[in-house]
Amino acid sequence: MTRLTHLDDTGAARMVDVGAKPATARQAIATGRITMAPVALALVRDATANKGDVLAVARIAGIMAAKRTADLIPLCHPLPLSRVAIDLTLLDDGVAVTATCATTGQTGVEMEALTAATVALLTIYDMVKAVDKAMVIDGVRLLAKSGGKSGDWTAPDGR
Repeated sequence: MTRLTHLDDTGAARMVDVGAKPATARQAIATGRITMAPVALALVRDATANKGDVLAVARIAGIMAAKRTADLIPLCHPLPLSRVAIDLTLLDDGVAVTATCATTGQTGVEMEALTAATVALLTIYDMVKAVDKAMVIDGVRLLAKSGGKSGDWTAPDGR
């Protein structure tokens, strides 16, 4: 069984020491979606929500969240991100978010990508909740990561 790196020999939580690891180019891509009622989707699509352009604000929120991941996830290392991209795609019943984060560093950017996607989705919810409180956020997951000791990984199809 693989040993969990965030636990020491006594089982206590710890921040992993990455000091001896070489800095390598790393990238992670995460996704998620939010489904909503047609009236809410029209506000998003037409940029007519009372709070403003939902997609523009969600994009900025996702970027900001990636940059603040270490402040939110207790054992994450703060990373100098070289790229954060938030892609928002209108669907028939909602919005899909894809977050891509990159750095050259000693640890990966999976948590940054997942945080960026999640906060972008939460921002969409916040901005149109007045017309649809039943929106559903789901499917948040890592799609791919590259770089580092463990190498490249892509999510298996159908998952």
